[in-house]
Amino acid sequence: MADLTTGQILEEETTRSPSRAFSALISYILIVGLLGLLGWSLIRANSGQVDSGTAPDFTITSFESETITLSELRGQVVIINFWASWCPPCREEAAYLEATWRKYQDRGVFFIGVDYADTEKEALAYLKEFDITYFNGPDIGTRISHDYRMGGVPETFYLTKNGELHGLKIGPLYPPELDRRIEELLAEPNDGA
Repeated sequence: MADLTTGQILEEETTRSPSRAFSALISYILIVGLLGLLGWSLIRANSGQVDSGTAPDFTITSFESETITLSELRGQVVIINFWASWCPPCREEAAYLEATWRKYQDRGVFFIGVDYADTEKEALAYLKEFDITYFNGPDIGTRISHDYRMGGVPETFYLTKNGELHGLKIGPLYPPELDRRIEELLAEPNDGA
């Protein structure tokens, strides 16, 4: 057996034991399947955030137990902000987000704060610290952030009145950029509501 090739050794082993051949085949199939799954995951992870097309729909429950579904907000401009209490850049934009919400809340604009990978105690303390009054809820199981392919916090997604994504901002918002985006979205016709 000194100079046998790998193929000859495998052939010799499979003729001795059919169960070994079956085990080898199953192992091969599992390895190929796992490599395929890994490849698909890498492609999805590297495809970037969703920033156009119809916004992925979701239902979220606020910290006050109020539930909304995104698709039910058609006819309004919607701002979705992903944040976390442990995120320093989120703290930089918190007061600006709240001030902008108060300015536009009666003009057909709805804000949704999506708390990402946080504890309820810390999230509630953050909301209280910045006196945040717009709708906020936890992203249970990170389903929403997964659907939006969020890369980190903060990230803000802009939705038209007909539920289409109209870009996103990665990183904290500073005046007057959110105001400008909202004014642009309010000026667009509402074709889909």
